[in-house]
Formats: sequence, C-alpha cells, structure tokens
Amino acid sequence: MEVKRDILWRVYLCFLGIVLFSILILGRAIYIQQFQGSHWIAEAKEQQQRFVETDAERGTIYSEDGSMLSTSIPFFDIYIDFAAEGLREKNGRRFKENLDSLSIRLAGLFKDQPAAEYRATLQQGYKRKDRYFLLKKNISFEQYKALRVMPLIRQGKDKSGFIAEVKDKRRNPFGMLANRTIGLSREYVDTDGKMKNTNVGLEKTYDTLLKGETGKKLMRKVAAGVFVPVDGSEIEPQNGKDIVTTLDVNIQDIAENALLKVMTENECTSGTCIVMEVKTGKIKAIANLGRSTDGGYWEDLNYAIRASEPGSTFKLATMLALLEDKYITLNSRLNLENGVWKYSTRTVYDAEEHPANDVTVKQAFEYSSNVGMAKLVTSYYTKNPLQFVNHLRKLRFDQYSGIDLLGETTPIVKTPKSKTWSATTLPWMSFGYEVLVSPLQSLMVYNAIANGGKMMKPYLVNEVKENGLVVKQNQPQVLEEAICSQETLKLLQDCLEGVCKNEGGTGRKLFKGTLYPVAGKTGTSQVANGNRGYVDNIHQSSFAGYFPANNPQYSCIVVIINKPNAHKYYGAAVAGPVFKEISDKLYALNADKDQSNPVTLPKKDSTNYFYTGATDDMRTVMEGLQWKFRDSVKTAPWTRLYAANYEPVLNGLTVPKKNMPDVRGMGLKDALYLLENMKLKVVAKGRGKIRTQSLDPGTTISGDQVVTIELN
Repeated sequence: MEVKRDILWRVYLCFLGIVLFSILILGRAIYIQQFQGSHWIAEAKEQQQRFVETDAERGTIYSEDGSMLSTSIPFFDIYIDFAAEGLREKNGRRFKENLDSLSIRLAGLFKDQPAAEYRATLQQGYKRKDRYFLLKKNISFEQYKALRVMPLIRQGKDKSGFIAEVKDKRRNPFGMLANRTIGLSREYVDTDGKMKNTNVGLEKTYDTLLKGETGKKLMRKVAAGVFVPVDGSEIEPQNGKDIVTTLDVNIQDIAENALLKVMTENECTSGTCIVMEVKTGKIKAIANLGRSTDGGYWEDLNYAIRASEPGSTFKLATMLALLEDKYITLNSRLNLENGVWKYSTRTVYDAEEHPANDVTVKQAFEYSSNVGMAKLVTSYYTKNPLQFVNHLRKLRFDQYSGIDLLGETTPIVKTPKSKTWSATTLPWMSFGYEVLVSPLQSLMVYNAIANGGKMMKPYLVNEVKENGLVVKQNQPQVLEEAICSQETLKLLQDCLEGVCKNEGGTGRKLFKGTLYPVAGKTGTSQVANGNRGYVDNIHQSSFAGYFPANNPQYSCIVVIINKPNAHKYYGAAVAGPVFKEISDKLYALNADKDQSNPVTLPKKDSTNYFYTGATDDMRTVMEGLQWKFRDSVKTAPWTRLYAANYEPVLNGLTVPKKNMPDVRGMGLKDALYLLENMKLKVVAKGRGKIRTQSLDPGTTISGDQVVTIELN
C-alpha cells in the first residue's frame, strides 16, 4: 500500500509539473502574440528587407575663375539578377539569343578577358540563378554609357536583369595644385566595415555643405546575405552645395612651380608660399610642399597655418612698436657691435656681415641686424616689457588668423607672466625668436602695411552655391582699421622698400633692375630640431612683402626649411627667388590692366544649370527636346531641373501655404501665378529667370504683402 501511494504521489507531481509547464508555454505564446507581436513582425521584415543609406552627390569646389579644383566623378558597380522574370521567360530564350553578342561586346569594351570566358561566366551565373551576380566594379561613366547600349542590356532592367549601382569618387583635376588646401577626400573602411571618407583642408572645413543630405533606398533579401534594391522605394538624396574659392589657378600654378623649383635645387625639407590680394584679404594661392621618402615633393601638411619661430620677418613688428611709441626716428644712430653683442647670459649674433657699424635705425633694419633690434628693444622696453607685448597683441599675433581652414596651430606670444619668460626673452623676441606665429599671421601684418594700415581677415571661399544659385556670399572683413598711425605707416613702408633698393639692403641684389618697386623683408633663422635643439644647423629662409610698392596689388610670404648644414640658406638666396618669380610673373600678367582696379571675371560653367517651373510644363519641354532625364517628382505640381551625375534630374518642389516659397530659377509667368494666388503683391525687375527675392524662402507671409523679385 505504501509503495502504491508513493508511486501515485510521484505521478501526480509529474502531471502537475507538466500542466504548469504547459500553462507557462501557453502564457508565453499569448504574451508574445498580443504584446510583442508587432516587434517580432518588424524584426522578421527587417531580415527580409531593409533601408540602406544612399550618399548624396558631393558638391564641387571651384577656383574664382570657374575652374574645377575638386569634384566627384561617378563610378559604377554592375550586377545581374539572373532570376529576373524577363531573363528566364520562355526557357531563357532572351538570354540565350544575346549571350554570344553580349560576351563579344564585353570583351571588346573591358579588354581584360576573351569573349569565351565572359560567355562561360555569364552561363554559370544563369545556371545558379544568382540574384546579385557581380559583373564589374568601378567602371567609368564612359564605360557605363557604352554598356547601356549593348545587346540584352539595352532592353532594360526588367528584361536583362542588369543592375547598376553608382558611387562617387573625389578627383582633383589639377593634381597636386593646392591639394592640401583644397583637401583630400580619402576612402577608408571603418570598424563596422563601412566605407568612409577622411578630409582635410576646405573639404573638411565645409564638409557639412559639400556632402549634402543622404537618401534611402529599400533593399529586399533574395538570398543569404544578398539584397537587391526595390524599384520606386528610393528617397532621393539632397546633393551637396558647391564652393567657389578665392584661389586663382594661374597664380596657384605660378606659386607652386616657383616654390618647387627652388626647393628641388636646394633639397629643402619643407616650404610654403601664400599670395594674398591686398585690398580684400582673398587668398589667391597657397602652396605647401614637404619632402617624401622617395626624395620628391608633395602637399603633405598645411605649413602656412603652422606656428613656428618667424625669424627676421618679425622685425617689422619691432620697428612698428618703436616708431609708434616715438622712441626712435629712422635717423637715430646705432652701433651694431660688429654683429656680436653679449646680453645677460647669452650672445646675439647677426646672420650676415654689414658694410658699416655706426648706422641709422633704418639701415639696421635694411641690413636685418639682430643686434640692432635687440639693443633698441632692451633700451626702451626692459622696464615695461608688457608695453612691447601689447603692440604684438594689436597685430593679432596671439590670435588665430581666422582663415576658413581647420588645423591652425596655436600661436604663442610670451608675456612677463609666462613661466618661460626670462631676462633674455625680450631681446630675442625682437628678431623673431621665443614667439610662435604662422606664416599666414606674418603675411597679415605685411598686407596691412600695403593696405594703408587696414588689416584684412584672410579667407578662401567667395560663395556657396546650390544648383547654380548663390546661397551664401563672403565679403572682405576688416579686423583692424589701423594697426598704427599714418605717420608710422609711411616710415615702415619706406623701410620695406629700402630693403629691396638701398645699398646694403638684404634684398637689393635680388631686385636690382626690376621694372616695378618691391617692398619686403628677408629672414634667416635657425630652427630647433625637437630635443636636439639647434645642433643640426637647420635654417629657415623667408621673405615677406608686397608689390608693386607704389600701388600694392598682392602681398606674399615664402617660408622654407632647409636641409641640415645646407650650403645656401639666407632668406634672400632661397626664399627671395620664389617671391621674385611670383612677383615678376604676376606683374607681367597685369601689365596691360588698370592696376588700380583689377577685375576677375568668373568663367561660366556649362554643366551648371538650374530651372524651376510647373511639373507638367517641365516634362513637356524635356520630352519635346527628347532629353533623357531622371524623374523624381512623383505628384508634386512644381519641380526643379538640375544636373546630377551628368544627367538632367526633375525633383519635386514643396510649396508651403503660409510661408514664402523659393521661386528662384522660375520664369516670371510661373512666379506671378504662384505668388499672386498666395495674395502677395509682386514687383518684378529685369527679365529672364528669377535670381533673387526680397523675402527669404520659409518667411511667414500675410495677405497683400509686397515681394520684389529680380530676374537675371
């Protein structure tokens, strides 16, 4: 009896456990179905289809004269869906009839394998019913156009199964020209396996404008790990905006070749050259060359905005301070101590021998005497060094230049409160040591002297365009109305001209016989090599100035780092010839122009067009002209026409009911119809298509409001 009861107890216990387990499973199933059903359905759909981002066409970077400096070139990956109904209908009759002719044409186009191998490859894909068979990667636009008219492919995607995926690659048509400033768009694979780009220069600074807004397309799963796009499911990307720079291709070419020639002859380590338009602050050229491992040169770093000890070109700031504080006149006498002067625990040396010792202050500057500058500064500023430092601050040596380039290094101007300030800091600052400023910062000061004392902000971008229309325009910006008094300014201009024309001036031999006057300053300084200090005998050669001195159009600075123990390293011998070649060629180019009012006319770009109008009208025109175009309008009543990937695109334009629409690019008839139906009063000026509107797009409007539109 006890045994039977024990067995029954175990049976009941097992039965109860099974019942509880069943209830648990049933409850879980009900919970999943009722409360998590939508989640798991979405997960299932995600496995079968998903949205993939499509990159927008990146904007183009232009020079001021309309030349393309950086643009996106379309490349194509070609796939075949061998399970396409049109390809397999009637037992694959269409595929078999076109196979031989297609193979021959493919072999003739790509020339990478014979027609027989193409035939065998296509047959294998067809036999496996491969849904996403890769035929070719990275073919050019010209190859893509040739491919589209081949047998079978020309019958369309549904019948041929051919799928083309477009992607853009960044190209610089002028190669190395201003490559670092324009910026590199280099592809790399990130940790998630996705292709990304890394940029520098303008490509990085204006990346958000250039890249546009990504779109989306729905991809459907056809096999394990294989997805194909679903027609009609794309959300069109918004193409990036175009950037029009201040750079001039001709000036850039002159500057870069002049710099490259001298650096190659002297086996220099690195160098930079900047040309600025005096009146505006526009950067017309900026070259940066560094030596590669194979002994050649390429644009590796933007040396123009990297702070370093400037050397003797800094003496202009020293002279400005002394003259502005009226401690000296240009005729004040000075003993150069034979180019050697001991001060405190250190000795100041002049880089070059001078024709005389007892000289005027102006002569000391023309001779580029370190001793002369150091003696003057210690005589007048030792008791109040901050007075001297404040002059440097007014010249903005302690601030970033503000140029529209990322990566500018931090400038350093010491003050008496600095930890590294010592008894010898002040005299060494007077000739460009113990301060860190970039070549561009130095050029800003020289440009201000050329510009009547007015310091301009340097900039590289004139305007931003969207589909051919200007959406943002940069104007010259004044940073300092006057860096010094007009009296001091004229004295400094006289000093800079004296360097290039007076006996003993360090630039006299260089510019002897020049047909136009030049104002400038040479610089020769030692460069510290990291922890090794100055033991490697590395010199920096520099020249900064402007031309023509009697009516300045351009300012320019050249800074070159020489190899260790270089035989030739003086500023007038290394950097000076670069400056002179640039000034000679620019003077010759502008000799037949009115130098007082230079005008640069941009070239028109025939690939850039932009029109807006009624959708039906636009379609009628395009079809009447028999233009092939991409229609992305859908049901929008208004549309825009522009170029993308070298083909016309119609894209829908949203017209808000209570806000000002964007009517730029429209003809007058369409604009009047649209705006007057919104109860606006329209004042039209000019003829053609609309260029500007007085109310910005998106502005809230009210009835009877007046809007002025200007046509081009």
